[in-house]
Amino acid sequence: MDPRVRRHAEIVVEHSTDIEAGDRVVVTAPPAAEDFAVAVYELLAERGAHPVSLSNGRFGTPRAERAYLRNVDQDDLDEPDHLTALYERTDAAIRVRGDENVTEMRDVEGDAQAAYQRAYAPARSELLDTRWCLTQYPTPANAQLADMSTEAYEDFVWNAVDKDWEAQRAHQQQMVEILDPADEVRIVSGDETDLTMSVTGMKTLNDHGEHNLPGGEVFTAPVPDSVEGEVRFDLPLYHQSHEIENAHLTFEDGRVVEYDADRNAEVLGDVLDTDEGARYLGELGIGMNRDIDRFTYNMLFDEKMGDTVHLAVGMAYDECVPEGREPNESAVHVDMIVDMSEDSRIEVDGDVVQRNGTFRFENGFED
Repeated sequence: MDPRVRRHAEIVVEHSTDIEAGDRVVVTAPPAAEDFAVAVYELLAERGAHPVSLSNGRFGTPRAERAYLRNVDQDDLDEPDHLTALYERTDAAIRVRGDENVTEMRDVEGDAQAAYQRAYAPARSELLDTRWCLTQYPTPANAQLADMSTEAYEDFVWNAVDKDWEAQRAHQQQMVEILDPADEVRIVSGDETDLTMSVTGMKTLNDHGEHNLPGGEVFTAPVPDSVEGEVRFDLPLYHQSHEIENAHLTFEDGRVVEYDADRNAEVLGDVLDTDEGARYLGELGIGMNRDIDRFTYNMLFDEKMGDTVHLAVGMAYDECVPEGREPNESAVHVDMIVDMSEDSRIEVDGDVVQRNGTFRFENGFED
């Protein structure tokens, strides 16, 4: 076994999920990530935890999920309450991605995928109440999507995973301290992105490799009805085996009232039509991981890149929303990315806190 696989597993078990003796753990891993699952199971045994395994979760492998969604009567799609019950009894969930075919879901209708997301939402809610971590195993299919050799992609993934996460946390905390007490954020990039939103009272979280590995962002939830303006997502989104290019959204009173894309606009429309909450923003995230320096068509990495902002339509994370206020609810949470490296700025309460990708607390910031 590549020693980097063992190190990857150690970070997940020790840092990301902090597994303790007696913990009931669900490990979700595809067949391509068997080495990683083996290393995780060894560590869980050493810690006295009690694991069970799912093969890619949900309905099973991507091929099995495709077969199910292409043949099921959508009226029969209902909550898999036996899966919900499993997560209700789970202390920690370790989920790893590793594709054998990144286009497996290409010929599944968008309305079937949306119906599935609605059915799966209660189970996902229970999953998010555990100590969960989502990570990536480097497979040839994901390397191909990133336009990299398998060896180069392995280096990229494991270098991004194995770093000083306490130092990353301290770096990002500087942005947390700016954003957490703020009232209004404005995102400006080029001629087609000028978006304002209220974050009054919302909580800003510091992602340093716990729920997501790799980590490398700070994020919060906008006040749902406060978002105004337009945004062009100039980095592509790879969603359900389809590439959405140059997505453009227009918001009024928080809701998406117009949308378009240069490619696969209908897929974007299926996302927005999943439910009412899918037309509102659930997340504002700011990428701060300088070690992720290239786009790979993998949102787990791409949204963490320095010089980027990402916005998610759909579900808001409960941890970002204070007690007494309703989070935006949806069966989907779909991130899209704005490149902030040129002709761009982030304003917080009228002050420029990032210009052309450089934060004011970093060397070289010029107002």
